[in-house]
Amino acid sequence: MEVAKPLRVEIKVSGIVQGVGFRPFIYRIAKENSLVGFVRNRGDALVEIVVEGKGNNVKNFLEDLKNPPPLARIDGVITNYFKDEKNFEQFTIMKSSKNAEISGSIIPPDVSICDECLSELRDPKDKRHNYFFITCTNCGPRYTIINRLPYDRTNTTMQSFLMCDFCSNEYRDSSNRRFHAQTVACPECGPRVYLTTNNGEPTEHKDSIREAGRLLEEGYVVAIKGNGGFHIATSTLNSKPIERLRKTKHRSQKPFAIMTRDLETIRSFTEVSRKEAELLTSYVKPIVLLKKSREYYLSELISPDLHNIGVMLPYTGLHTMLFDDVNEPAFVMTSANPPDEPIVTDNTEAIEKLGAIADYFLFHNRKIAHRCDDSVVRLHGENLSIIRRSRGYAPAPIRLKRSTEHCILGLGAEINVTACILLRNQAFISQHIGDVENLSTLDFLKRSIDHLMRLTNTKVQIIACDLHPKFTTTKLAQNLGEQLNLPVIPIQHHHAQLASLMGEHDIDEIIGIVCDGFGYGSDGSAWGGEILHCNHEGFERLGHLQEHPMVGGDLATFYPLRMAAGILYDGVDVTEWLLLNSHRFPHGKREVEVILKQLEDKSTIKTTSCGRILDAISAILGVCYERTYEGEPAMKLESTALNGKDVLNLKPKLDGNVIDTSLLVSEILDKRKKHSIPDLAYSAQAYIAKSLAELAIKKAKQLNIRLIGFSGGVAYNEHITTTIKKNVERDGLKFIVHHKIPPGDEGISFGQTVAAAFQTPETRTDLF
Repeated sequence: MEVAKPLRVEIKVSGIVQGVGFRPFIYRIAKENSLVGFVRNRGDALVEIVVEGKGNNVKNFLEDLKNPPPLARIDGVITNYFKDEKNFEQFTIMKSSKNAEISGSIIPPDVSICDECLSELRDPKDKRHNYFFITCTNCGPRYTIINRLPYDRTNTTMQSFLMCDFCSNEYRDSSNRRFHAQTVACPECGPRVYLTTNNGEPTEHKDSIREAGRLLEEGYVVAIKGNGGFHIATSTLNSKPIERLRKTKHRSQKPFAIMTRDLETIRSFTEVSRKEAELLTSYVKPIVLLKKSREYYLSELISPDLHNIGVMLPYTGLHTMLFDDVNEPAFVMTSANPPDEPIVTDNTEAIEKLGAIADYFLFHNRKIAHRCDDSVVRLHGENLSIIRRSRGYAPAPIRLKRSTEHCILGLGAEINVTACILLRNQAFISQHIGDVENLSTLDFLKRSIDHLMRLTNTKVQIIACDLHPKFTTTKLAQNLGEQLNLPVIPIQHHHAQLASLMGEHDIDEIIGIVCDGFGYGSDGSAWGGEILHCNHEGFERLGHLQEHPMVGGDLATFYPLRMAAGILYDGVDVTEWLLLNSHRFPHGKREVEVILKQLEDKSTIKTTSCGRILDAISAILGVCYERTYEGEPAMKLESTALNGKDVLNLKPKLDGNVIDTSLLVSEILDKRKKHSIPDLAYSAQAYIAKSLAELAIKKAKQLNIRLIGFSGGVAYNEHITTTIKKNVERDGLKFIVHHKIPPGDEGISFGQTVAAAFQTPETRTDLF
């Protein structure tokens, strides 16, 4: 390129470049380099730029382009050079184009309120003082307000709010932080907030938000409309409204998330590391699971019998203002949804579905285009473990190091479902969908897939789903395959979880430990504690935990004493023990008799599930007798074990390729009166972790593989994960876990797309 001569350059930029202040950025650097031309958004989420000017200036402009705004992410730049045509007199931001030729760009996730907007919110001299919806190009909702591309105000739920002269002037001012900010608004022209009773009658308050905060402190329950849906909120110091909330929401034990006014307050009742503080204050502002401190003083009903609590900081102006006139350190802030249904987003629907739960509603009049729950994360030491990847993360893609030619859609499993579109080297994972066992959540999944496809401008070529023939997502995959005439590839549950780990870390071959509650095995049985060998060709099951009867099938997942009875039956006479605990079963002695009969007849299905083993031990130790939410017995066992030590020191017992777990459960039952419950809980986790590590190491050495990975829902357990890691690394092997993808069922859709790419001949040489 001869830089001395005048040039015209046409540029297309892909990535996250709409809704992040990218056009104002281009405008400024074009002006700084004395260039003319234009910049505009396109219907495929790209940004199109044409610049004309001196060659040296164009060269400097292209260098400046490499340092985009903080929220932007450039994935690709296409440049075409021409002779200067002198078609422009100045540089402008043009009206967006509907052109949609290229796939793979997307709008950003919702972003928490920035420091500049917070400062203006608190400034009495600022026109947006106390305005709950204060935003700029650097913060505010994006994904939850977009109806269609390109990202312009008319294509968002802000279209109903005509900018006043003040906002319009800022919008057109290139020196202003709100230059071309599509969410710009103020009290005069923007969305408004109002407080009502639980039947929708407006209340007379000039300051609805701070009044809502006072009501919360007084012990009322308030449903609060946020960016991606409603929260149910109440006091964290007063147990009575929390108890009432648990009854009305039918959540007797499941922990509630809380929102706290600031980081200093969080430190008054939890232990916060430097890395956890960074997560809490990041622009994502996720819920972070933090260890309760010795000074913990909030209600024990928030997270019953757990050592940790989910905490987040305010991420909108509205949330910030709730704390202004109260002494309350935090508020319960849990997703507002009826049992097994998606989070509520519509005002009328909220009154209908939440009126019996809430005393008041804090509404605003901006529509929510797409629901989006809060994200949930925790740390294992310094390592991030994502539990729910949603607000603040979705739909930003995860970039892979290799590429596939086909566009593949993964539909997940049955619980904690997400959808994923794998396109070239990018994985677009939807927000949290939930358990698709009812029509409303299934409809949410379908609409989320359709929206994700439109936003990324993709055309799916392959559909991947779970191997289980009766899963709702499997049936959806089959229906979509027939409608669109596309191949459907079923992927075994644990294969998908291990493939997810391989895709995240760019791995060709691995020995994987995959442990969870349930996965339909390739032999038709129930898996959940597996040692797998996985490469491009597929996977091989090398070993597993011992099979045990699930007495009553799914009932054993809800009443883990059933699982314990099945494990112990062949080695211990459990009759007397079960009768002593008959009050732990819904139908008492009559139910115990049925259980014994089923065990005698050997008429039960069997499972290798690690989750079920942990559940059984939790019940034997009296930690948790009934599962009221997913993972409850195992989570409470982890909390119980926190201050324990390994008093059993059981050596792993392997029967060929099978890990003996009957030995462990029998020892736990036998030693209940000799050792403390925390010590036995710790010992149980230690035995499982050491046994899994030993079998995986054995298989890795046999196959000359130097890498062992850990995936599945049990990988959320810090003690088990760190114990496996220590044992693997002590043997000189490398150990990996997830950092960007949830190891549990939320990450299965991504794993399905990676595994399907393995199985597609045309892509096998391109991906991995």
